Amino acid sequence: MPLQATYKTPKENYVNMVCMQQWFMTCTFHNTFKLRGLNQALEYVKSSEPVVKKLLAILMKGLNVKEIDESKESMLKGSKRINLNYYPKCPNPKLTVGVGRHSDVSTLTILLQDEIGGLYVRNTETMKWIHVPPVSGSLVINVGDELQIMSNGNYKSVEHRVVANGSSNRISVPIFVNPRPSDVIGPLPEVLESGEKQIYKNVLYKDYVMHFFSKAHDGKATVEFAKA
Repeated sequence: MPLQATYKTPKENYVNMVCMQQWFMTCTFHNTFKLRGLNQALEYVKSSEPVVKKLLAILMKGLNVKEIDESKESMLKGSKRINLNYYPKCPNPKLTVGVGRHSDVSTLTILLQDEIGGLYVRNTETMKWIHVPPVSGSLVINVGDELQIMSNGNYKSVEHRVVANGSSNRISVPIFVNPRPSDVIGPLPEVLESGEKQIYKNVLYKDYVMHFFSKAHDGKATVEFAKA
């Protein structure tokens, strides 16, 4: 059951709560703690900004982007969303899917896991699933589809899934760093300057996200939607 909060830059600061009541009721929070929990979630999103900024600066250098101007900044991190994901323990986890295999539609995903584990990523060479064990005090950083498209495939989004646990409840807190819905995403000009063939077309980010949510999770098939 996800609680979702969308945080935008100070110019567009707003909160869009989805399933807030259900999530907090499931976790047996009293009503007086709802606002406190919301404020903490938003504060956590804000505190992630230096990490996001540093990561994107490094990644953009690898694509020959010398400066992240206002337009690129919007496409890379124009909006952010935080989920508080609650996975109740399942008596028969082999018959249950926590989250099906998919790649995120974000630029980057910053994931905080609890100590339970259950996250698996796909090895692109062997196609086998590899468990990502929780490490205390660490964050898991996933490349999302949007960065794969902007990099013209030089960076690959991470296919992953979550399996159910038979003995313990699990909570994870991902921050999704996204473009704004109105942004048009496509390969960066700097990437194509060397004559590299354009793999992906320009697509309205809102349309890309709608395509992702219009079907069941199916690995990285959504990226094909953006193929040129």
